Amino acid sequence: MPSTPSFLHFVLEQLSSIEYVSTRPMMGEYLLYFKDKLAGGIYDDRLLLKPVPAALAAYPDAPMEEPYPGAKCMLMVENVEDGDALVRCLEAMYDDLPAPKKKAPKKPRSKTASK
Repeated sequence: MPSTPSFLHFVLEQLSSIEYVSTRPMMGEYLLYFKDKLAGGIYDDRLLLKPVPAALAAYPDAPMEEPYPGAKCMLMVENVEDGDALVRCLEAMYDDLPAPKKKAPKKPRSKTASK
């Protein structure tokens, strides 16, 4: 079941006190970025964060769940209503998150000889 736009907007409202939060749609779900680093996502109307040390410290009792079958487990934030805690967690996570992967340059199109 894809996530609903209303849940996405609710999560973004909870995070509205900080800058540089963005989302990207991905197959009916949403990837969550903080300062261009992938921090988690919204899957089936659940906020899941990468299980980096800062997130585990912020939510030590949070369950670990798969965003989709076969994926690596992520930390599920059960109390999405606490925007201040979410903001503190994202800010603390930043240094633990991997740097964004650089996109490979596009290969030039080959020219075909015409007769």
